[in-house]
Amino acid sequence: MILLFLLVGVSLIAAGCTVGTQTPEKATPAISAPAAPQPERVEVYHFHRTQQCYSCKTVGEYAEETVKTRFADELQSGRVVFGHINIELPENRALVDRYGPTGSSLWIGVYNKTGFHKEEDLRVWYKIGDKDEYITYLGTVIRKKLDGELS
Repeated sequence: MILLFLLVGVSLIAAGCTVGTQTPEKATPAISAPAAPQPERVEVYHFHRTQQCYSCKTVGEYAEETVKTRFADELQSGRVVFGHINIELPENRALVDRYGPTGSSLWIGVYNKTGFHKEEDLRVWYKIGDKDEYITYLGTVIRKKLDGELS
């Protein structure tokens, strides 16, 4: 049996099998992705109805605190916009039509060179039990949007 293994090993070596020992002759150059377009403005809107439950209010309150504490400079310059938008009021019709909320929700809109991009963030609902986790999470999402990452 040992003799069989030795014969197979010698045969593989003689055939030029060098599994695991090959080195590439030329390294492939790294391809860098094009820089993401920097947004002109990021909007964070808490859409809600007139009557709100505890969870709906909390989503909005934590979002407002996140924006005011983590993005004060951007908020002041207008690069970040925040608002609580009652979807039942006629004066809010243009924003409701633009974003399309059907109830209490948190939406993030980005305006960049390629246009307007919107996204509802459903994950915030799962984080309202831990304010610090919520603020850290949403702060990271907004920062990525400000850096041009839309995914």
